[in-house]
Amino acid sequence: MIELGSPQYKRVTLSLALGSFLVFSNLYLFQPMLPFMASYFAVSETQVNWIFAASTLALSVSLLPWAVASENIGRRRVMLLGLLAMPAIGALMLVTHSLIALVLLRALMGVALAAFASVAVAYMVEELSTKAFSHAIGTYIAANSLGGISGRIVGGTLTDAFGWDSAVLVMVCFTTIGALLVVWLLPQQQHFKPQKGMLKYHNRALVSHLKNRTIWLAMLIGGLNFALFVNLYSVMGFRLVAPPHQLPIGLASLIFLCYLAGTLSSTLTSAWTDKKDPISGMLLGTTISFAGMLIAYFDHLIWMTLGLLLISFGAFFTHTLAYAWVSQKAKRAKATATALYLVHYYIGGSIGGFFLIYCWQHAGWQAVILGGSVLYVAIYWLCFRLEAKSKLHKTNSVIIDYKK
Repeated sequence: MIELGSPQYKRVTLSLALGSFLVFSNLYLFQPMLPFMASYFAVSETQVNWIFAASTLALSVSLLPWAVASENIGRRRVMLLGLLAMPAIGALMLVTHSLIALVLLRALMGVALAAFASVAVAYMVEELSTKAFSHAIGTYIAANSLGGISGRIVGGTLTDAFGWDSAVLVMVCFTTIGALLVVWLLPQQQHFKPQKGMLKYHNRALVSHLKNRTIWLAMLIGGLNFALFVNLYSVMGFRLVAPPHQLPIGLASLIFLCYLAGTLSSTLTSAWTDKKDPISGMLLGTTISFAGMLIAYFDHLIWMTLGLLLISFGAFFTHTLAYAWVSQKAKRAKATATALYLVHYYIGGSIGGFFLIYCWQHAGWQAVILGGSVLYVAIYWLCFRLEAKSKLHKTNSVIIDYKK
């Protein structure tokens, strides 16, 4: 196994962090553009949300097929295939001029993004020692947030200055260079042997993961957490370009710098789990994020920014702990388990967008707080259920060991 601090560890963490950065830059490129695109195509906020939701929905339904494919052809090959397809799909967006075609290409982009996202953590679990993994997962998810920040700021500022196609062109060029670097840096796998004819095995594993409440509850927590986090930002984008603020798209996109709080919190989770229970950390992260949504109620840029900082810090703290929980608690078919977590995660993000944007359209931020509060309460309930199931599982394990 690759140990913490070794040259191979550095190559793995750097290459996977870069790949993660590229994936999330492309995924979120269009999010700050949504107000502009609604005007450009003369559609409503809910309708234009399909540009963003198409990629997240397609990503979510593609995760498991890619995870199964990785059991046959290897994790590394699947990841590189997805990365190299991303700039080609982006280039096709430059020649389309209809909303429907753009939505379809964004869905195709989601399929490509899923190839990397579905198996990167499984690659780490299989190749890295336990200590190395606990540090690498924080770095990997920190790269997620940095990619999300960069993609959104590039999308917003370039669209404001030169048009949305310029933002896409810049992302295509950057992704091409980055993907080639990952091809060069990422080591071949040493602790995984591709296996043929594993479809039935993974179907059984899928059912097993869903029946295992100590895993499935964490997946639900991740889905609701993401539904709130990413879409509170989308709503805030519409809020800032509307009266009384009326900020330009480029300036409004700078709110995504608040993601840096999430970059920080995701790297702190390893220190938390060294001393404390991950579930209590999920509760803490949820509470911090909830407080951020409430603080953002005050219609002043300072309070809105503070609210977004807290939302980012808490949401990424919860996500990192839940993601690591699933990957470590799954005793077999880890790629299927982590992919299934991300299925919940991105479906939550997709559905949550239509829910919170609908609240915004009909009654402003007050309705967003009301709708968001329902989702936060659901996360609290799931955390308490997860804690109860985890304690029961530990008790049963002790009894079994005693009988042996």
